[in-house]
Amino acid sequence: MIVAVLLLLVAIATEVGATAALPRTQGFHHPGWTAIVLAGYAVSIWLLAIVVRHIPVSVTYAIWAGLGTAAIAVVGVVVLGESWDLTKVTALGLIISGVVLLNLQGAH
Repeated sequence: MIVAVLLLLVAIATEVGATAALPRTQGFHHPGWTAIVLAGYAVSIWLLAIVVRHIPVSVTYAIWAGLGTAAIAVVGVVVLGESWDLTKVTALGLIISGVVLLNLQGAH
């Protein structure tokens, strides 16, 4: 189970990295960055497929999507210079709350 959780975290990090690099593809016109992004997404999905053998898919996907969304929002603000406002903070709080609640429900 610990290995599955670690693989899930790597899958999330890989997906976030690929998404952060997405603007550099220039609409998939830059071959090098396009290859990096597509490889990142492929590795992320491959790891996700491994994880769902050990953690229920409903919990796995909720964590992957929720934490990935929250992480890319933070990367967008910190690294890519996107704006930060109350709406974004509230939305991220709701996403994280949802992931926590799903995990609490999945534990019982």
